[in-house]
Amino acid sequence: MHPSSLERPLQRFCLSAFALLARELEAGDELEFAFEEHRSPGRPALYDYRPLARSFVERRGGAIAQLDDARIALDELRRLPQAALFARAHSESGLSPDEALVRTILLPLVTKTVERCGGFDWDDRVWERVVAELEGTLFAKRRAYAAIAPLVGISAGAPVELAAGLRIRGDEPGELASHWPEAAGLFPPGWGREPDMLLVLEWECPLDAVEAEPPDAPAELADAVTAVRLATGGPVAAGPVLFERLDWRPFGIRPLLPVAAARPEGDPVRLDVVRGRVARDLLARLWGMDAERGLDEAVERWELSLFQAAGHRHESLREALVGVLGGGDGPFAAVLRAALLLGDSGNERRELLGGLRGLAKGAEAGPAAVDSVRRALVEVLLHGDRAALIESLDDSLLGLQPRPSVAAARAAAG
Repeated sequence: MHPSSLERPLQRFCLSAFALLARELEAGDELEFAFEEHRSPGRPALYDYRPLARSFVERRGGAIAQLDDARIALDELRRLPQAALFARAHSESGLSPDEALVRTILLPLVTKTVERCGGFDWDDRVWERVVAELEGTLFAKRRAYAAIAPLVGISAGAPVELAAGLRIRGDEPGELASHWPEAAGLFPPGWGREPDMLLVLEWECPLDAVEAEPPDAPAELADAVTAVRLATGGPVAAGPVLFERLDWRPFGIRPLLPVAAARPEGDPVRLDVVRGRVARDLLARLWGMDAERGLDEAVERWELSLFQAAGHRHESLREALVGVLGGGDGPFAAVLRAALLLGDSGNERRELLGGLRGLAKGAEAGPAAVDSVRRALVEVLLHGDRAALIESLDDSLLGLQPRPSVAAARAAAG
């Protein structure tokens, strides 16, 4: 079947759905509108109304699916292998094939047409654009997937690439609301108004058209948040939810992992080019950390400490330090290695040793000790070979070789 042969049955279906929904309005029902405020620093606010068509259409999905023209449209779609694959990729499990086609193709088609028309006044030009987009999507060999989450606690002057397809960039006014107008209450408080609430974390990746399951975006974005926290020491958080697109259509809304969505205490930070590069390198190491026994637990313990009260986080920080530099030799060895690793001079090492030794003995962790554990994690992750680094530090402590050169990574992180 050629794509253009779909247009006529889909148009008749959509016109029938418009007529049904218009009758609902005449009977006293209401189509709600979202009142959106778009702010940019140094510019006046812009406002617009957007029809909340999705919820209005989906509440009447059963009646729409019973229309004669809906059954004709389904007959045509069943003949298309591409439509079945598309429906399977976009729908939740447990739906029949016809239900999946209704949920993923027919109802979204009505919704998008209503949104583009601004209501139920039919516009042929709008329809031609909407159906062309649908046909292009159905017959594509690849799917374009994206997950976007608000990013808070941080600012940046330019986009920062963290990995292939994964970036931090500025939020475009109305970008999220245009796809999910009913989700305004899911944004962080003050989103779009404060300097540290103008960025998003975005992950784009292509999928084969036959793939039915979306990637694990919550885990991928959570790792990115961890990398940025390590690189900057800032109170960075994402979410609390991420917004998914598939083929530039709304696909879903999923919660981020709690550790990534919670915002630590602290003053906002700025992500510059150097720290952005460090965050990118850290993320690559976090993704390849499975073989590093104990290192992943050390990062988890450090991140947990960000949300603990000052008098209760010393245990998590001590376990993180021992996990990253203990090497099976206990807290004292980890403290000595960290002091040597992070201190350039004897005086610096003496200060580091005092703070970290108190941490190892159970004393409350001060700001310097807290940051020292973070910096130690960054150094070890960026070095890439923890066992070799520990061996070099031990040789340096015995005077057998100079201290390992790690100043560049430390400067970028601190």
